[in-house]
Amino acid sequence: MKALTCFLLCFLLLEARGFEIPTNGLSEFAGYGDFAEPAPGKLQLVLENQRRQRSASGESGEKIEDVDQVTLYSYKVQSTVTSRMANTVVQTKMVNHSPEPQVAVFDVQVPKGAFISNFSMSVDGTTFTSSIKEKTLGRALYWQARAKGKTAGLVRSRSLDMENFKTDVNIAPGAKVQFELQYQEAKWRNLGSYEHRLHLQPGRLAKHLEVDVRIVEPQGLRFLHVLDTFDGHFDGVPVVVKGQQKAHVAFKPTVAQQRKCPSCSETAVDGELVVVYDVNREEKVGDLQLFNGYFVHFFAPESMDPIPKNILFVIDVSGSMWGIKMKQTVEAMKTILDDLRAEDQFSVVDFNHNVRTWRNDLVSATKTQVADAKGYIEKIQPSGGTNINEALLRAIFILNEANNLGLLDPNAVSLIILVSDGDPTVGELQLSKIQKNVKQNIQDNVSLFSLGIGFDVDYDFLKRLSRDNRGMAQRIYGNQDTASQLKKFYNQVSTPLLRNVQFNYPQASVTDVTQNNFPNYFGGSEIVVAGKFNPEKLEQLQGIITATSANTELVLETLAEMDGLEAFLSKDKHADPDFTKKLWAYLTINQLLDERSRAPTAAVKKKITKSILQMSLEHHIVTPLTAMVIENEAGDERMLADAPPQDHACCSGTLNYGRKVAPNSLPSWVHPSPTPMVPLPAVGPAVIESTPPPHVMTVENDPHFIIYLPKSQQNICFNIDSEPGKILNLVSDPESGIVVNGQLIGAKELKNGKLSTYFGKLGFYFQREDMKIEVSTETISLSWGSRVSVLSWADSAHLLNQRVLISVKKGKVVTVALGEELSFSVLLHRVWKKHPVNVDFLGVYIPPTNRFSPRVHGLIGQFMHEPGIRIFNERPGKDPEKPEASMEVKGQKLVVTRGLQKDYRIDRMFGRDVPCWFVHNSGKGFIDGHFKDYLVPLLYSFLKRP
Repeated sequence: MKALTCFLLCFLLLEARGFEIPTNGLSEFAGYGDFAEPAPGKLQLVLENQRRQRSASGESGEKIEDVDQVTLYSYKVQSTVTSRMANTVVQTKMVNHSPEPQVAVFDVQVPKGAFISNFSMSVDGTTFTSSIKEKTLGRALYWQARAKGKTAGLVRSRSLDMENFKTDVNIAPGAKVQFELQYQEAKWRNLGSYEHRLHLQPGRLAKHLEVDVRIVEPQGLRFLHVLDTFDGHFDGVPVVVKGQQKAHVAFKPTVAQQRKCPSCSETAVDGELVVVYDVNREEKVGDLQLFNGYFVHFFAPESMDPIPKNILFVIDVSGSMWGIKMKQTVEAMKTILDDLRAEDQFSVVDFNHNVRTWRNDLVSATKTQVADAKGYIEKIQPSGGTNINEALLRAIFILNEANNLGLLDPNAVSLIILVSDGDPTVGELQLSKIQKNVKQNIQDNVSLFSLGIGFDVDYDFLKRLSRDNRGMAQRIYGNQDTASQLKKFYNQVSTPLLRNVQFNYPQASVTDVTQNNFPNYFGGSEIVVAGKFNPEKLEQLQGIITATSANTELVLETLAEMDGLEAFLSKDKHADPDFTKKLWAYLTINQLLDERSRAPTAAVKKKITKSILQMSLEHHIVTPLTAMVIENEAGDERMLADAPPQDHACCSGTLNYGRKVAPNSLPSWVHPSPTPMVPLPAVGPAVIESTPPPHVMTVENDPHFIIYLPKSQQNICFNIDSEPGKILNLVSDPESGIVVNGQLIGAKELKNGKLSTYFGKLGFYFQREDMKIEVSTETISLSWGSRVSVLSWADSAHLLNQRVLISVKKGKVVTVALGEELSFSVLLHRVWKKHPVNVDFLGVYIPPTNRFSPRVHGLIGQFMHEPGIRIFNERPGKDPEKPEASMEVKGQKLVVTRGLQKDYRIDRMFGRDVPCWFVHNSGKGFIDGHFKDYLVPLLYSFLKRP
């Protein structure tokens, strides 16, 4: 299912503006000027100016320290669930008490699968509202505003499993601002209950923090409770009032209750408010609701014997699974194997660059076989690459062969569960080809489920792979409890209760029926069917469900009438009278997006596209085919919101903010990979180099410098032994106005009596373009003038400002290019968070070029104008594997040692060995002066040469 995933809204206001909130229902702003509170953390503030200390009165006269200049006045969330259709509004109000203009950021996490339907804000007495347009028209309106010199900003979206909506605006001293975001989502039943999750991350104390959740369920509430997701800190704060069919949850902590401790200025509100509930279910197992010309049919059978299953576990055991991921996967698999029933059949396929099987055919899940399989899994040692294609084909072959030999129970269901944490690196690498191979070989009665682990996995690919083969995909991150998540996923997909489920509505007046996706069988969750009916012709509706249980053909009938539901909803002002319409639109658009991605011909795809666009505009929701245009009443300030393209990352290229970038619009040496690339329309500058240069200047690890000298065709290496926090200049060219600096971070502890240092932050400054780019292990920040934009390593994006092109490949590499002349690449190295010594760090790659001025200098920059060297008198060294030689350079004679360093551009895990001559003593004699001469005070400082 593809939904709006994330918005990054950068309002590029050309001048700082004061903010004034409209008076419609916002009287609480009267005390706004008397209260100054820290800005929210998730609603994080990008502050460019110096902070100051002040205080203000909070509740009950208590004093609240204010160390931020843009402050949060209120943080409110209102959410209503009507018959499993949720509508949520998030509202924040801020004020700038600083004497200087500041940047305020509104950043709200949105549940996976939700559709954003509305956004508004108030700026300096001007209200910005949103409308949904066809994407091409929306973009045209935006560029029309730009062409006329009007204020115009961009909202771009990225494809992530965890969604969020983000805006940032400049605000003048004393200015006020209000943001309001609305989104809708359907609640799916999982393992016997519904979970309504609201992400609460204000980040700082708020004078007014209010969360109201209202549940309205005509079927009646069987139970409802609020989970303790804050480690007991807010015991007694959530107030729950539950009736037979309605419930209200209020979460309104005072400022004192929000504090982490009585004297703390930090807030403890950082996580999710989770309301768990279920509805009453009669023996008919189905609930049919009619209202306003739409019907919704919920189907969730219980207390039925599971159907036998044939299951293949396909487990990634490549090197990237080493450590906690593999340990937790093994523990989860042992629990899962214990849950198998005697009538089930199973086997295990594990793969890295090779593919192995525990058994070459399916075996019954006897205690002896389960114990043997657990012993096999416990002995797995992760290593090597990832051959997803061959592993899946092996699992399919085992099922097909068993079926052809008549070894499978005709009443059983067959499924494959793939667990992997990365893209293919061995065998077939083209994702579209892997999809095709699986599709052509898997039989129609087999469902494929995929669980992606970590940040590097191509989740869009897994979703397509599973969806094409009657399954589903889910993603968990390395910082989560992999074992419990894997077990939960298994329970969700592997408890078959019914097969061949079909819904029938005999009345001719029923049209446009749609349902949520489910595989060849149905487990213990819920099927939801929605459609239209003509209320003038139909006052009641009969739904007939046919299905096959473990040993019985079932016919289930449900009858519904309009009057009862209409009378019930009319008595509750909080109930959403359009819930049936919204749920039908939600299901239908998702189903059409799914069909569009698998359309067999261009004509069919065009027809489906037209239907999606029509529904998106009619129901005012952003989809991959629409854009949200946000503008003031006069139309002279305009912003644009694009939804993400649908699942393009499954095959080749990457998703970016609303458009694709041609592979050749970036330096080809950045990704020297054998994987074939499909040409995409260009958006950035022309090609920088037509063929990948085999050598670049590199800084990797702690930190190791590799300097390639093209004329001598030699790699010269040296290390820099400095201290954490120090900033080293890599490139300084005052004539061209270009600076590249790197700040060091230290390992967690000493190793062999030495503290290793790495680059944890890199700064790029292009003075002529007034562009500063800060790349850390967490974020990528861009600033030009007074404007700031912040990206995450979880993004895939291509941003172009003047001649500067910034490309982010999700979780892997950032490329910074200046026109066609210069380019830099930054690689992210993630380590296990609980590693006792190592930390995340950055590597930087710079190709040798003559495009710098003669004044360029720095630890790398000085070698852009190659010095002459002569290496001679090679001889055995103290280490037989590391010969020594003499090197003449810059009038000095040095002793150098032959060794190996790493280039990680191709092999991110193990790197490619680069032979080089190593210069000792922090490059003394090879670099000009001493390495301490290259220390600079700030991340964007030019080098001052002695």
